[in-house]
Amino acid sequence: MWIERAQELYERGTYAGDSAALATSDRELDAVEAALCLARGRIMHVRLMQGGEADPRELPLFQRATTLFRALGDRRGEGESSFWEGCFHQLVEGDLDRAAPLFERAGELAAEAGDLATLAEVLRHQGIVAHRSGRLDEARERLTESSRLRRELGLLAGVASNQVGLIRIAAAQGRHAEALALADEARALAESCGADRIAVHVEEARATIPT
Repeated sequence: MWIERAQELYERGTYAGDSAALATSDRELDAVEAALCLARGRIMHVRLMQGGEADPRELPLFQRATTLFRALGDRRGEGESSFWEGCFHQLVEGDLDRAAPLFERAGELAAEAGDLATLAEVLRHQGIVAHRSGRLDEARERLTESSRLRRELGLLAGVASNQVGLIRIAAAQGRHAEALALADEARALAESCGADRIAVHVEEARATIPT
């Protein structure tokens, strides 16, 4: 437990005069703070996506996490928090120009660190940016690669979520049979893992397929 570890380092500094313990404590507590900022910011984001009010603390929390992870040399953590900064700009502010370079940086760091979960998130959101910008082939490519990574990681609800976009893209490009097949698979995946919210989105996407 980090609380016990902080107490141990405090006592080493207080009673043994161990000045190195103080620097160690700073680094370890910075790591805890970074993780906590990231976790709290993500919860705020989900609350917003569920229809709640935007929390003005969300972006500063992600930015603080990025600053701390960078100072610690934790490139995996920096990649994840950079992604969430981009996600905020994209989905909360609708500012794709600010989101894009953060996604690019996050993708580079995630790939370097072997963080496939964050890389899959980055690819998904880059796909969303491309879709909204009318670059359908690019959007399809990025969402498909994100889904491949999510399947590899066993994140089936995430695969179903990606397929919502792929259904809409296939429908828009006239690949109606493929869109229907994607909708059927996405619905089955969502139901298999209790992703009720995603199942609703799948049916909304199915309704865009011409009959």
